[in-house]
Formats: sequence, C-alpha cells, structure tokens
Amino acid sequence: MVTHAVSLTGALVFLWLHLPLPWLFGPMFSCLIAALCGAQLVTVKLLSDGMRTILGVAVGATVTVAFLLSLPAMFGTLLIVPVMVVLIGLLGVWYFQRLAGYDFPTAYYASMPGGLQDMIAFGEEAGGNVRAISLIHATRVLVIVVILPLLLTVVWGADLDRPPGASASTVALDQIAILVVCALVGWRVAKRMGMFGASILGPLILAALASLAGVLHTRPPAEAIWAAQYFIAIGIGAKYVGVTGKELRHDVMAGLGFCAFLLVLTLLVISAVLALDLAQPVEAVLALAPGGQAELVVLALIVGADMGFVVAHHLFRIFFVILGAPVMARLFDPKQKG
Repeated sequence: MVTHAVSLTGALVFLWLHLPLPWLFGPMFSCLIAALCGAQLVTVKLLSDGMRTILGVAVGATVTVAFLLSLPAMFGTLLIVPVMVVLIGLLGVWYFQRLAGYDFPTAYYASMPGGLQDMIAFGEEAGGNVRAISLIHATRVLVIVVILPLLLTVVWGADLDRPPGASASTVALDQIAILVVCALVGWRVAKRMGMFGASILGPLILAALASLAGVLHTRPPAEAIWAAQYFIAIGIGAKYVGVTGKELRHDVMAGLGFCAFLLVLTLLVISAVLALDLAQPVEAVLALAPGGQAELVVLALIVGADMGFVVAHHLFRIFFVILGAPVMARLFDPKQKG
C-alpha cells in the first residue's frame, strides 16, 4: 500500500503539471526519491510480470505477413547489434576494472546490455558482486528511460502526448478476450519451457501467431499500456531500496559514468545508421539504444514507431548477449573456470 501510495502520488503530480509520460515518469521518480530516502518499497513479481505480458501481446499483434517480408531489409542494422554488444563489453570491462576498481566478473556482467536477471545470475555464478551489478543495470535503464524521450522530442520532434492505443471502450470484447488468452497462456507456456523473458516473449509469440492467422486485429487498449508503464516505473525505482551511501557514491556513480560512454557510443552508431540511410531516426534510436526491452517497447508504443523493427533488434541483442555472455566472459578472462 505504501508503494502504490508513493507511485500514484507521483503519477498524479505529473498529470497535474501536464508533464510528459505521467504514468511512467511520475511513479518512477516518486519511487526513486522515496527509496533513496529510506522507504521500504516492494514489488510483487507475479503482478509485475503479468503487466509485462501486455507489452508482449502489443508487439505480437503488430506481426503481419508484411512484417515478415520486411525482415531482409533489416539485415544492415541487425548486423550492427553484435558489433555494438562487443564494443560495449570491451569498453565496459576496461571502464569498470581500470577506472571503477571492480573485479572482472562484476565488470563484465555489469557492462553487458542484456536481461537484468540473467546478467545477475551469470555474475553471481562467476563470483561477481551481485548488488553492484544490479544497481549498475538499474542505473543504465533509468538513464536511458529519462534521456531517450528528451532526445526524441527535442531532436526528432516525437509526440509523447499521444495515447498509446485506442480506448478500451472502443475495442471489441472478443479481441480483448483473445489478447488476454495470448498473454496468460503464452506467458505460462514460455515460463514452463524455461524461455528467457518469458513474460514478454511467450505472449509475443502467441499473439503473433494469432495475428498471422487473422484472428487478432488490434493491440491492447491505452489503459492497459498505461498500467504496464506504471508497474515498470515502480520496478525501476524500487531497485534502489536499501541503497547505502557507499553504494550511491561507488556503484550508482560508476553506473552513471558508464552511461555517459554508452550514450556517446550509441549516438555515434545512430549517426552512422542515419548517414547510410539504413533506418528512420526514431526507429534507429529506439532499436539500437542499450536500454531495457520492456522500457523501450513502451516508448516505441507511445511514439508510434515501427514496432517490428524496434523489437527485432532488441530480441536479437538479448539473444546474442544471453547466449554469448558466458562464452565471451571466458574469452576475455581465461582465468575463469568452466
């Protein structure tokens, strides 16, 4: 109740002040401030994961035959993804070891732009500092979520005030029922199979199949997307619960410093992509930014970006990082035992 009181207060303040993305930024900043002030905020994992299924079906509903036929045209930018991951890994290991003083496992898994839970699990198995890895990744996601909307609006003129979908009152009941079935069944089946990112990928795959079969014709309503934003925001802010002064000075500041490197690298890559006319500006930014998959999907939905293009790149990045991270870690540091 305390967590939701804090979150709703933040959302209402942002709505009252007419600030952008009130259901994302409002709860995120209020939870962040409360956590840093010592409040014991909590998240219910089952509920948070359930909200992420909304993003999965929202993306899956955009998968059409036309999207599948457009995949070969993305190869140019898809090939950039593994190059960026390797560069981020090399830069991150150097930065976190040489400048921030972390051991190799912590430095490596803190720098990899992959799934937070997977990087924490790999880092713990390798003997890294789990708390530091968690705080650094939380800081990366926080900075990306704050900076990207500013870039999108100021530089590329994106509209963040548009509703992320149609109102629930205008969506047919049978379509809502199909979305709910795809979300819940896709999530549970993917989780049982041990799929990474099951709460998003399972619903995405099932909704995509329903869309291709001609059964599903609509995305989740705006109210559902706002609910997903709300719970994602709580998750970002609550990760700072219990942070100590030492962690704030060392881990969080190290994460902020690394974000500066990441932003420079990302802007250089995006500039090259735009110069070569490989993608449109908004899609290039959202597809290649090393942020969290759920957070960037939300931003893509809000600005009306090409969902297929954005998600294809993030799925490829996460797939590459999760499968390649343990192998690359041993190549970077041969002293690690298999």
